[in-house]
Amino acid sequence: MLMSDDALTAAVLDIERHVGHGGWDQPARLFALVRTDELLAAEPSLAAQLSSLPDPLPDALTAVEQDDFHTGGDLADDLERIAWPPAVVGCALAVERTFVPPSVESQIPDEPGAAAEFVAHHPQRQDVRVVVGVTRTGAAHGVARLADQPDELLGGTDLVPGLTRALAQTLIDPSR
Repeated sequence: MLMSDDALTAAVLDIERHVGHGGWDQPARLFALVRTDELLAAEPSLAAQLSSLPDPLPDALTAVEQDDFHTGGDLADDLERIAWPPAVVGCALAVERTFVPPSVESQIPDEPGAAAEFVAHHPQRQDVRVVVGVTRTGAAHGVARLADQPDELLGGTDLVPGLTRALAQTLIDPSR
């Protein structure tokens, strides 16, 4: 059974809510996405924990956080080292970034450490949390929330294209 794009969107929204409960200034967090019905078949003891949730979509996905994921600084390099077993039908990443408006970008120093310092202390900086999810079927969805606009959530299928591509690569079977 193919999963719907709605199942991925629901999973990404659930992850964003879950991560949001922890506040800001969190490290990147990686999640495997598994079919809820298959998870419950493999782990019936989880049914009691999930019974308090609203009725899931028929093709619902459950996010399983990868507690051992720690980024070494270059997120793209860290993602290149990830491969998922076949039971994982998708994955998602929650990450926070700080950015400045385009009108300020030309002032950012070339040296990475100085650039990070400049952005971190600029009065027009914005903090954003992004959660992007992808599936093996090619579906993608992302959401973003600005720290200074906590009640607004931006979403779309191509919100952060580079991150979407990097996550999708983790789902490709290297033996193919």
